[in-house]
Amino acid sequence: MRTQIFIYCFLLTIITFLIPSYSTHSQDLTVKLIHRDSPHSPLYNHLHTVSDRLNAAFHRSISRSRRFSTKTDLQSGLIANGGEYFMSISIGTPPSKLMAIADTGSDLTWIQCKPCEHCYKQKSPIFDKSHSSTYKTEPCDSKPCNALSKKEEGCDQSRNICKYRYTYADQSFTEGHVATETIYIDSSSGSPVSFPGTVFGCGYNNGGTFDETGSGIIGLGSGPLSLISQLGSSIGKKFSYCLSHTSSSTNGTGVINLGTNSIPSKPSKGSAVLTTPLISKTSNTYYYLNLEAITVGKTKIPYTRGGGGGGGYSLNKTTTGNIIIDSGTTFTLLESGFYDGFGAAVVASVTGAKRASDPQGILTHCFKAGGKAMGLPEITMHFTGADVKLSQINAFVKLSEDIVCLSMIPTTEVAIYGNLVQTDFLVGYDLEAKKVSFQSIDCSGTGS
Repeated sequence: MRTQIFIYCFLLTIITFLIPSYSTHSQDLTVKLIHRDSPHSPLYNHLHTVSDRLNAAFHRSISRSRRFSTKTDLQSGLIANGGEYFMSISIGTPPSKLMAIADTGSDLTWIQCKPCEHCYKQKSPIFDKSHSSTYKTEPCDSKPCNALSKKEEGCDQSRNICKYRYTYADQSFTEGHVATETIYIDSSSGSPVSFPGTVFGCGYNNGGTFDETGSGIIGLGSGPLSLISQLGSSIGKKFSYCLSHTSSSTNGTGVINLGTNSIPSKPSKGSAVLTTPLISKTSNTYYYLNLEAITVGKTKIPYTRGGGGGGGYSLNKTTTGNIIIDSGTTFTLLESGFYDGFGAAVVASVTGAKRASDPQGILTHCFKAGGKAMGLPEITMHFTGADVKLSQINAFVKLSEDIVCLSMIPTTEVAIYGNLVQTDFLVGYDLEAKKVSFQSIDCSGTGS
């Protein structure tokens, strides 16, 4: 008997030693983000040129704009592998580490799960729910199930299990059970923090154009089922991210910070904290801001459909929340009626260069350097209460040594404030105070 007790205690000690220590205390969390075009990304292809990557990013940006538009169904415009940044979390007991697309335009987090009816090829092991002691399905009449839209929800009535289904524009799809599980997120202290009972989608039927690198999508939107909303008071309803440019020394990495200390609150190295209200809309997944005007050089252009020509009506007076801020869209998309006057002002302000064509035929405002040094105008985005000055690397993308293009494009769908103009800003979301903050900062050291 003593021998059996000794063996049991010895085995328990070994198991305790082998399983990582996970904290449940509320604290600030920091997770590394990797841009899909970064050399650190599993998707990186060294054969792709800058123009190739911008071409692909253009199509992803347009696709997301169609998805966000109220003119279309919620999921109709999304391409399955359209996200820009990967992040890693762990899930289950014992925890399994996985990498998925971080998406501020999605709510429900979903991953591939065994046993599969049909799963796309995935490089890392697929999460096996039968190996986790904390996995639990949600019943059909549960609050999480009712939070899904009618087109997204379903019910396995024989077992009283809530089901979800998303179908994307390229006919990719994911279907599975709505369940709860313990997830773990890295903290600034070094020990992962656990969040038991987190709602997610356990996808057993997934297919289409999903890339084999990712396990699914991590929803960071503002809807009730998003990871951000579920963590809620645990992170003080606050998060921020800092994205470095793909041309920086860190090659397109960054971090997402969760917690009360993640929001910039005071000037840093002379950089002020600028705040603007978050606007509540019927579609509660997305983060809406009010854009009042854009200044190009010394010319301030009201954000009107008339493009500053005097004949248009104001987009910010007739439409509150006229632009979505999104980390998953590369380019900034501006209402086409406004864009004509805005683009003309940019052309008039560029010096030492002549108009040029984008080799891919996509970006409309490109410039090629002449004999003199090219002079690009300073562009300022005037949100309600916040005048955000963009650097040249925010406002323009470099196609080659002598050609640059404006990183903003016209759209007839919803306007989007994309991630190129957000690089090297600490962008904070205070969901309790309902505001977004911007602080200019060098993000190249945050993701190292």
